[in-house]
Amino acid sequence: MSERDVIIACDFPGKAETLAFLEKFPEGEKPYVKIGMELFYGAGPDIVRELKDKGHRIFLDLKLHDIPNTVKSAMKVLSSLGADMCNVHCAGTIPMMEAALEGLTRPDGTRPLLIAVTQLTSTSEELMKRDLLIDKPIDEVVMSYAMNAKKAGLDGVVCSPWEAGKVHSVCGNEFLTVTPGIRFPDGDKGDQSRVADPAKAKELGSDFIVVGRPITKAEDPVAAYRRCMREFAL
Repeated sequence: MSERDVIIACDFPGKAETLAFLEKFPEGEKPYVKIGMELFYGAGPDIVRELKDKGHRIFLDLKLHDIPNTVKSAMKVLSSLGADMCNVHCAGTIPMMEAALEGLTRPDGTRPLLIAVTQLTSTSEELMKRDLLIDKPIDEVVMSYAMNAKKAGLDGVVCSPWEAGKVHSVCGNEFLTVTPGIRFPDGDKGDQSRVADPAKAKELGSDFIVVGRPITKAEDPVAAYRRCMREFAL
């Protein structure tokens, strides 16, 4: 298993809001950050380079899902930005994930970590069955998707904290589990369905937790981040 860490979801509409948020942290404190679709589309690829230059590790959360050749070509572009972790959707199939890995790998053999989304933490088993027409239990679907990601050569998956330990049991402890859906016990779970608090995520076996609103919307974001680190990573 990797060393546990907290990734802050910087779900802001642009560069100015992101930098203003990160400037709240002392100079020597450089949290791991997630750049998702909202920020990437709002600020452009240079935001990845800029935050990397400032000393942050970057999870570039764009969830690619397309035909294998398109994903491979897109990953070649993303590989040059300097992110530490990228992702795709498991539902794109093993050939698409293999193509993503090939595209992400640089000529010198280096590459960011590549993980795959199993089922979004906003998706309940009821929604999966009703809207996606997947009749298997959600745990079974997540484990199958995780095994496909491992077969494709990926480094891990995005899953609910409640599925992290089961993923490790079928894919090994070195196979990463990156888990959003994190809320403090005294907080609002918002639009998430399968949630856990930082301490529970640690107990369940998550390697990384992705935390957005409980930190970014907190009255004291730095204190909220440190609470996450204390309860999960230390």
